Amino acid sequence: MDSVLRPYDLGSVQWYVLYQLATVGPTMQRDLVRLLAIERATMTGIVATLVRKGLVEQEADRVDQRQKLLRITAAGATLWGDLPDLSFIRSVAFDGVDDAEIAVAVRVLQTATERLENLLQKGTAS
Repeated sequence: MDSVLRPYDLGSVQWYVLYQLATVGPTMQRDLVRLLAIERATMTGIVATLVRKGLVEQEADRVDQRQKLLRITAAGATLWGDLPDLSFIRSVAFDGVDDAEIAVAVRVLQTATERLENLLQKGTAS
């Protein structure tokens, strides 16, 4: 995936942020941290890079100024439209796998991730 995105000066996590903003719409930065299961500091750097490139804009939440709402810019939307369709990656990886099996795998991985996150939170709380 990174080799496909390299000519566009994007990494896979930057692509996912643009994907989320282009397909879902404005998203809170903390929600992307949770979705991608990455450190907040890592996301801060990724967002800063996308803002510097003019692809994403960041605005403080009206309720909590510490929280940031991310929105794709016109330049970001243009770039998104120019990017190759990466859905082939899913078809290569999961060709012949039943949707129900994929749903089970997703549920298992989500449960495992939640359990590990809970364990880590308990460990840091003690």
